[in-house]
Amino acid sequence: MAYVAGDTILDDHYNGFATDTGPTNFGINHIAGTGSGEYGLGQTTISTVNVGDTVSAAQWNSLFTLMANIANHTNDTLTSTSAVTSGDTIAARAAVQTDLNTLAASIAAGCPNTTATGSNAVGSSSFGGTWNTSGTIERSVTFADADTMRHYFNAGGKIRAVVGVTTGIDGDKDTVFNDLATAIGNLDIASQASTRSGSGETLTTDGLANGFHDLGTGYTTIIKLTSDNSGYTSNTLEISAKLDAAVGTAITMTIKMVAVDADNDDTYTAGNTDGVPVNPNEAPVMSLSLTELFPNDSEGLAAAIQTSSNTEVSNSAS
Repeated sequence: MAYVAGDTILDDHYNGFATDTGPTNFGINHIAGTGSGEYGLGQTTISTVNVGDTVSAAQWNSLFTLMANIANHTNDTLTSTSAVTSGDTIAARAAVQTDLNTLAASIAAGCPNTTATGSNAVGSSSFGGTWNTSGTIERSVTFADADTMRHYFNAGGKIRAVVGVTTGIDGDKDTVFNDLATAIGNLDIASQASTRSGSGETLTTDGLANGFHDLGTGYTTIIKLTSDNSGYTSNTLEISAKLDAAVGTAITMTIKMVAVDADNDDTYTAGNTDGVPVNPNEAPVMSLSLTELFPNDSEGLAAAIQTSSNTEVSNSAS
């Protein structure tokens, strides 16, 4: 039902602000509560009004307070949420639905403007030694339940993957894979997309448009780089991600790093000059470290939203 200046404020209006689920108008409970898909933050919801009841000042304030809390987290500016007092005449606030839809859009985008995040290491794995063909590490993070997982990413949470390289052991291949890892930098998987902090090398597969809500049960390549170092232009570093079920049922995200050394050198013999690696075929020890950049409670959420466990899924290099 339309809600415009001059109308008598009905329970229908207020209840719509509380419970509408879109696609045109969104209510605060769908935005801030359990929600579904890309909506919902896991916050306590507000009650509806019984048919025929007068909407009290306290009920309006419960709506406005929750809207303001969510806006603090999303860093949206609202115009309709100033508190009212018992006995006030409540005029229609045309901006209420506009403000609710603004909040809904921010949450659907994964709260890209939130600054309310914390950081926590959630596991690291390294190859057992040097290698000369390929190496793979898979690590996973698991949430308490599927809603918590959705709320984590909807509220602006990210899983960061960082590739480490132990240099100073095997000559040019240390440089090759260190350059590839540096070019990826911090790979942050967010709600609707991913980002890398590094740059350079040859971008072979650009899957950065994929975020949590785009993942399925098979691996999606987030990024694959090929070396631009002379003599090593077939060597690659790739990071992929997958879920254990569809979004809404999934509780686990697994991230896979694959390094490939396709450009093999000839092994030097005893006639080496000083400082030349004895076995230049060997690629360096590498690692995959994950960090949760979790939504915290510093700007409106009732509590931080975090992962519950992590584990190494596989680790092999040859």
